[in-house]
Amino acid sequence: MGSVPVDASAGKAPPRLRPGPAFALLGAVQITLIATITVITVALPMIQRDLRLTDTDLVFATSAYSLSFGGLLVLGGRLADLLGHRRVFTAGVVVFGAASLAAAAAGSLWVLVAARFAQGVGAALAAPAAMALLGSVYPDPARRTRALAVWGVLASIGASSGNILSGLILSWVEWRWVFVAPAAVSAVIVLCSPLLPSGPARRPERLDVPGAVLITAGLTAFIFGLGESDWLWVGAGALVLALFAVVQARSSRPLVPPALLASGRRLAALLAIGLTAAAMATYFFVLALYFQKTLHYSPAATSAAFLPPVLAVLFTAAMGGRAARRLGPAGLTAAGLALGAAGLGVLSTLDADSSYWGLLVVGITLFPVGAGFTFSGATVWAVERTAPEEAGLVGGVVNTAMEVGPPVGLAVLVPLAVAHAAGGEGGAAAAQASGYGFAFGVAATALALAAGLVLLQRGRGARTGTATRPSPAASETTTQHDITEKQGSSS
Repeated sequence: MGSVPVDASAGKAPPRLRPGPAFALLGAVQITLIATITVITVALPMIQRDLRLTDTDLVFATSAYSLSFGGLLVLGGRLADLLGHRRVFTAGVVVFGAASLAAAAAGSLWVLVAARFAQGVGAALAAPAAMALLGSVYPDPARRTRALAVWGVLASIGASSGNILSGLILSWVEWRWVFVAPAAVSAVIVLCSPLLPSGPARRPERLDVPGAVLITAGLTAFIFGLGESDWLWVGAGALVLALFAVVQARSSRPLVPPALLASGRRLAALLAIGLTAAAMATYFFVLALYFQKTLHYSPAATSAAFLPPVLAVLFTAAMGGRAARRLGPAGLTAAGLALGAAGLGVLSTLDADSSYWGLLVVGITLFPVGAGFTFSGATVWAVERTAPEEAGLVGGVVNTAMEVGPPVGLAVLVPLAVAHAAGGEGGAAAAQASGYGFAFGVAATALALAAGLVLLQRGRGARTGTATRPSPAASETTTQHDITEKQGSSS
């Protein structure tokens, strides 16, 4: 296959919008899409009372968004590459905004569930397309690396801000406004989207429909099964995903080219993202329970206790690009995993009488710093040496790792905490704290092992001559053969 140069027109930001504002526009979407996962949590009691729902009903309302978002990300990324990055980005934001308004107006459970599912569909189109557009906003490789490093932290900002902002909104108005807010953001983004670069020209290529159906069904079943702790669904999803891999290996035009996942460095980056996302979901879930059930904090005090992590994430966003340039993406990923493991290790010492302004606040703050650096480094690492026509697909794969991680973490670590607490001594509060600490200890061990694997992969790449940083020439012009060969050498 001949060389595939970056589209010249796509590589320039439009004259009416500088790269900074363009990045802010795309970043606002990423933060909003992730915040929408958590923004409903604080509002659940009000929704339950207003719509007269059972606890089981609330599970459907909560999980519908994550199901469609996580299940459709790879397909959304591929559609962005085939139909045009800006076109699919705008369509996704429109669907997301309209669905948000439908959720705000919902008068019954199934209207709310359908609206949440449609929100996820729009998010699955917009998220990978937004990430792919960064290559057109920042054609210079060095600036693009810095932008990707900051981009990796935005998911952490969204997850942290969702809980805090929903609490602020619900202090003044009813629960429906937590859905009006993302709809308003979507309207602004759609109005400004013509100012974004279009990205590489659309390609007249057929979509791999069987592959699209299989990966969507497999991921949806897998995520649903994990969220419900239903191992029959988990097994069914895993089988469908295995069938997808077989079909892709035999397809002449696969949805996910095998070479894309044949790279050891990319697999290591995706593992780091998935494990960190799993640890972060457990971190927020367990600490919310610990503050309220063990330390008896009020909801307002619990929200205030999460302010240091938000500030820590903002710090990593400011430092991520600089750190990626100094340490390289693999080095930053390993450092982030090690810091995250240290923070969780501190939290593993929780007891029923822990003081917030002691070791507790150290662990609470240190983990999100490590998570932010991990997301920064691993995002850059996963995207390196990606051909322009596959940028959306890679963005979908990266976001999929981030979406699959949380249900995996909650499905594995929360039952471990409960089982450990059941065998604890010293009263209910002490047993609960012991269970929470045990879960954090397991998560810390997983991140520490992942840091070692990343360092091994980094050293292996250095021995085989595989650079961890792309050269400007390689970023501007490359061939599919070169991509396959380089990825194969590092696997």
